[in-house]
Amino acid sequence: MKPQLIILTSMCLPVVWMQSIAAADNWPQFRGADSRGVSDNDDLPVRWSATENVAWKTDLPGRGWSSPVVWGERVFLTTVINTGTTEPPKKGLYFGGDRPKPPESVHQWVVLCLDLKSGNVLWQKQVHEGQPQTAIHVKSSFASETPVTDGERVYAHFGNVGVFCFDFDGNPLWNKPLEAHHTRNGWGTAASPVLHDGRLYLVNDNDEDSYLLALDSETGNEIWRTPRDEKSNWATPFVWKTADRVEIVTPGTGRVRSNDLSGKLLWQFKGMSSITIAMPFEHNGLLYISSGYVGDAKSRPIYAIKPGAMGDISLAKDETSNASIQWCQKMAAPYNPSTIIYHDRLFVLYDFGFIACFNSATGEPIFQKQRIPQGKAFTTSPWAYGGKIFCLNEDGVTYVMESGDELKILHTNTLADDDMAMATPAISGNRLLIRTAARIYCIQNSAGADENDSVLR
Repeated sequence: MKPQLIILTSMCLPVVWMQSIAAADNWPQFRGADSRGVSDNDDLPVRWSATENVAWKTDLPGRGWSSPVVWGERVFLTTVINTGTTEPPKKGLYFGGDRPKPPESVHQWVVLCLDLKSGNVLWQKQVHEGQPQTAIHVKSSFASETPVTDGERVYAHFGNVGVFCFDFDGNPLWNKPLEAHHTRNGWGTAASPVLHDGRLYLVNDNDEDSYLLALDSETGNEIWRTPRDEKSNWATPFVWKTADRVEIVTPGTGRVRSNDLSGKLLWQFKGMSSITIAMPFEHNGLLYISSGYVGDAKSRPIYAIKPGAMGDISLAKDETSNASIQWCQKMAAPYNPSTIIYHDRLFVLYDFGFIACFNSATGEPIFQKQRIPQGKAFTTSPWAYGGKIFCLNEDGVTYVMESGDELKILHTNTLADDDMAMATPAISGNRLLIRTAARIYCIQNSAGADENDSVLR
């Protein structure tokens, strides 16, 4: 190598290093850039409360269960403000939460941008105002879809209203109205958008006209729309990039499907539960899909799918694997939370306060379903870093668990009494962002913080 080339290469190394650090600081969509909810940052906090290790907290208007997303020093959120009275929900899974009629009061659909370092609101934009055209479950919100960003624009999807695109200074770039459709029992919408290579992908599974939609991310123009033979589901799609292709994976009650970038069907399989919510993700070359409606007695499966599948890959009645499905645990899936893989262990957090662990490569149990002490109701998806699994329940209590071959709860972190939690947190660098019913917290280790763990028994 010539000397001048050696100098040039050494000068480029810091640039590459800085770019990788910057990428690690971004959390551009639900569960992060790779949809896994895992960070490699060793400086993230493991202890907090409503005051301990709180860099800042900002009260939020309205109600929204969308997660925050982060790019650079900007945090993006969505919310919907009811100018009338919002009925307070109770916690946990229960019957009686259906509200079949839309509320009659005027609502305001809003996108917010906060400063990551201070929590100050940089801009707040109202995108729609009026009476909702559809109902929602009493525990849900009209802002349950997590926005997504590509570092230049932020895209806010409000299911039965439309998609709204802004630049980072809050200037509106385009919007696309979406027709409102009835969902199962009037529960509302929740599937978040995903981005890939200049396209925004949306799934709307409802009881009238379900579809997968591809939009041009720069203009909002529709590129293609593929009808789906599905009723209401709430699962966010996943962009699966393998060695040979890129595909859009869309879980559903009737079938899990994968389409290529032109909307053409690649493969599909049946065998899910009757409601599908969790987001798929990839780990070590396998695609993980789960569907665990608590009312289904015989089908709550987790699947590990091999790349390169074509056609119908459904399992036969007594099979747990085939040429395209590495393994299936037919009664292991959670309902609301997505599963998480950390250190090759697949952890399953169940809504009613249990947790189980499986070998991610084989599906074999590492430890069976066990109760989390005083765990109660869990809706958010777990996250992981620093050798630990974090599980946040609806009371605002985070259970910090050791990532190991047995259940070991190290301690709990409790927020304020009004911090009902149903939004999955975001991670940016050494900051953890937790959105609750009342506010958003930026959790960060303060100087001299004690991080020693004591096992909770």
